[in-house]
Amino acid sequence: MKRVLKWLGIVVGTLLIGVVVLNFVGKSRLNNAPEVATKPVTAAAGETAVTRGEHLVNVVSECRECHGEQLEGGSFFDGEMGIYLAAPNLTAGKGGIGATYTDADWERAIRHGIGSDNRVLVIMPSNYFSHYSDTDLADLIAYLKTVPPVDSDFGPRRIGFPGSIIGGVIAFDDFTHINGIDHAHVGANAPVEGVTPEYGAYMVNIAACRDCHAANLAGISPAAGTDGPPPGPNLTPGGEPGGWTEADFINTIHTGQTPSGRQLDGEQMPWPIFSRMTDTELQAIWAYLHSLPALPDNS
Repeated sequence: MKRVLKWLGIVVGTLLIGVVVLNFVGKSRLNNAPEVATKPVTAAAGETAVTRGEHLVNVVSECRECHGEQLEGGSFFDGEMGIYLAAPNLTAGKGGIGATYTDADWERAIRHGIGSDNRVLVIMPSNYFSHYSDTDLADLIAYLKTVPPVDSDFGPRRIGFPGSIIGGVIAFDDFTHINGIDHAHVGANAPVEGVTPEYGAYMVNIAACRDCHAANLAGISPAAGTDGPPPGPNLTPGGEPGGWTEADFINTIHTGQTPSGRQLDGEQMPWPIFSRMTDTELQAIWAYLHSLPALPDNS
């Protein structure tokens, strides 16, 4: 019996050591970003730049979806799995980063997923925003600098056990996106604005469409045991849009109703926001989607 208890103690002790080590590794990975190549931009000047930046923030990239209607921030986790995490207050108000962030800080956070304190940002879709052109990013930063200050302090980010192991080790690449970014080539070869598949691909990237519609845009299947349309349907010509015209696509985005009469869920698919995209943007997106191979729905 003593021998059994001895081995049981060894096993338990080994597991505890493993947990402690994984907890340390996870926290270290999240709190200490690797050295990456960055490409700072200077915030643009002028009303036209600010207007364009506002459009990118409020419409194309839907920043307010996570950061709040006034960009005052919003809570994601409040103690679940030992995680206290908020989308930060982007304004210059109390608790906000707007008063201290430099142009270089904004670029590093948006296109590289790294905060000014060198922590790896989590949930932030920088893998998509890494495609932002220097010109558009300069306009976006220009707008962020004009946002009225809002006092909203969520306190420091804390990621404890077991979130440190889940987010910092097991699901690091899902919890963060730093490894999915080609840091040395952010914003490279950004296409000229126009009704072209190339510009449409650019818009699909910075609008993070693949986050819901999958990397190949062939859709994300419904959860097992559920009925109804998939949360992110197949957007390639192999899916329902394959039978649409450009006018059908644009009308769907403007009204939220597909040619078959199905009403889109405005929370699941934020068409009320995307409906404010310009005609050029929507036509370019259609041109890109129409150029893709006809893929079957992802299973």
